[in-house]
Amino acid sequence: MGVLRFNHHSEVLGMYTDITVTYPTGKYTYNMTCPSENQMGEPGKLRKCYQPGMKLPTVYLMHGGGDDDTTFQRMSRVEFYAEQNNVMTVTPQVKDSFFLDTKYGIRYFTYITEELPVLIRSLFASSPEREDNFVVGMAMGGNGALEVSMRRPDLYAACVDLSGGIGCSIDTDNLVEQIKTIQSLPKLQGAFGNPDQIPGSEFDLAVYAKHNMQEQIPVPELFLAVGKDDFIRDVVRRDRDALLKMGYSLTYEEPEGYSHDWIFWDAYLKKTFYEWLPIRNR
Repeated sequence: MGVLRFNHHSEVLGMYTDITVTYPTGKYTYNMTCPSENQMGEPGKLRKCYQPGMKLPTVYLMHGGGDDDTTFQRMSRVEFYAEQNNVMTVTPQVKDSFFLDTKYGIRYFTYITEELPVLIRSLFASSPEREDNFVVGMAMGGNGALEVSMRRPDLYAACVDLSGGIGCSIDTDNLVEQIKTIQSLPKLQGAFGNPDQIPGSEFDLAVYAKHNMQEQIPVPELFLAVGKDDFIRDVVRRDRDALLKMGYSLTYEEPEGYSHDWIFWDAYLKKTFYEWLPIRNR
């Protein structure tokens, strides 16, 4: 797998920021010469040929709270899973912003949904087709994946929310309650601002979710999962229930014996890449 940590100046953020990009360039995927019977990668699977102008399906990975753009590569086998399924990955650095245009003035949501896709498609071999773009997040990033999927459903074919319990929620009352009661996370209050002003605001995902259903806007396929022993489990259930009540179809799993850690996230990243994401020409 080819790996690049790319630092660039963001006009939207008004500062330099980091992105980690991976490419399927290893011995299991691409050749300089076109495939033939003696150029096998995986048993029974022909390796692909590099082509000028080729475009790859792209998985945007949303990191968790306290993490950065390198965490997926350091803590999981996501590079291997991506290479095996012939996709590139993009992990932006968003600090602990909850993927919002924050109340303290840094516009991470705008960066993720407007500037970043243009940058990636301009400088890298990323497919511009919605059918080839997916968003996957864990913990804070799970909420972020759900947030960008509800607010910009035109960007992604599928959304995977793993253990997404803190941040934007389909259950508005739950989000307001969190901001008011979780005093150990001042960054939560700093990003969202006054919790009493959230209902009906840009931070209220229920508004976008209801609008999508009412206007019959195509939304990404939705996959939610959380370990049965995860402390955030009940919050994920509330998002699940709110979506189902609105009429959304989704896949939900709550496996026994898993908690809020990389043992669970790695296992479900594997499921995500091999089973859940509707990757074309994998």
